[in-house]
Amino acid sequence: MLFGIAWDTSSHLAFAYSILPILLKGMVVTIQATLLGFLVASVVGLILSALKSSRYKAVSWPARFITEFIRDTPLLAQLFFLYYVLPEYGIVLPAFMTGALALGIQYSAYTSEVYRAGIESVSPGQHEAARALDLSSLRTFNIVVIPQAIPRIIPALGNYLVSIMKDVPILSVVSVLEMLNVAKIIGDRTFNYLIPLSMVGGLYLVMTLVAASLVRHLDKKLPKDGIPLK
Repeated sequence: MLFGIAWDTSSHLAFAYSILPILLKGMVVTIQATLLGFLVASVVGLILSALKSSRYKAVSWPARFITEFIRDTPLLAQLFFLYYVLPEYGIVLPAFMTGALALGIQYSAYTSEVYRAGIESVSPGQHEAARALDLSSLRTFNIVVIPQAIPRIIPALGNYLVSIMKDVPILSVVSVLEMLNVAKIIGDRTFNYLIPLSMVGGLYLVMTLVAASLVRHLDKKLPKDGIPLK
């Protein structure tokens, strides 16, 4: 029996070693989708936050409605809309780009609130000083408010980065070969789901720990009184 267990263990290790390169390729796709989705979420979230803070209701109300609509509808529904509906109007995107865009749009609603909280945390005296220097609203926003707000919102943005990473497997429904989808395909073909899915769980743990560590490092490095602009 002992020899049987040893033989079974060695065969499992050999199987795990043989599928590791394929899973690592899927991990690269997962990381790429995470970074692209986070980039979209960061940019669109900042735009939504700026629009919602406008003093003109014709600008702020539609931005607030869009934010609530995105936040209150499922990511999967948004993904299906982009993937199946847009081609009917001549907008055809690769599955990977569609998935990353869906992730970014979904999380832009959340990052917009993070930006809003960071912007509101900037002292009103900073705005008054900018007006005293005859800075326009746009320049005040770009060189006074944002540099002071960003260091304060890094931890929250980092949490959403990890959340986006853990939502990437949803892209498998549009045939994106991210890591979990690759593991499922391996299980379907070999009738062994335990090893590939366990390996994916371990790789996700490593990725999230690394991402959280990088966010903490960045949070410590950035000055809390604002990013100096040259």
